Amino acid sequence: MTDTHETQTIELEQWREEYRQAHIGPGYRGLLHLAFTTSLSLLIIGLCIHHLAPMHGWEWGTVPLTLVYANFAEWAGHKFVMHRPVRGLNLVYRRHALQHHRFFSQNHMEIGSTRDFKAVLFPPVLVSFFLVAFFLPIALMLDWAVGRNVALLFTASGLGYFLNYELLHLSYHLRANHWVHRIPGFSALARLHTTHHDPREMAHHNFNITYPLMDYVMRTWKRR
Repeated sequence: MTDTHETQTIELEQWREEYRQAHIGPGYRGLLHLAFTTSLSLLIIGLCIHHLAPMHGWEWGTVPLTLVYANFAEWAGHKFVMHRPVRGLNLVYRRHALQHHRFFSQNHMEIGSTRDFKAVLFPPVLVSFFLVAFFLPIALMLDWAVGRNVALLFTASGLGYFLNYELLHLSYHLRANHWVHRIPGFSALARLHTTHHDPREMAHHNFNITYPLMDYVMRTWKRR
């Protein structure tokens, strides 16, 4: 068993080095990548909040509804796009199922350095694409059909959820002695994600990266 584990570790490290050589350029800076995602999200959230008009009580319901919708979108996108090739979205499938899940196995979840952020975070081009392709049309429709405040709250809440997704996902792959692992409840979420990285489970269980609401509802939640 020990020899098998050591062989798998060596093979994984060899593949990681090949990935780094092929996909992580010499100018890549993981902390700048993280700063781009965080700053862009917080900037848009701040602008949305700044432009809110005086609120009607019912408009605040947009926030919990958006968060539940985002949890479902996370579950569905992970299950049906990230683990299955879909025409027009093959880049997402390749980066997640074929690269991310190869880079991290259930027994080797930790990044080696900040340069490995490239294997976890959404690339800036995909972040920009999702903002334009998904947030903007729905926000414009809500603005027209319901009102400006609802559109702004939807955008702010959705981007807040996305940023939470990125930060949690990255945290799951930090070293075991990192301070985030001491946050109450964090270890339980990290274990669910580790289970998802088992090749036998990744296409069947634990598709919520953040909070396993839809995994529980859809019966794809599995604790190990």
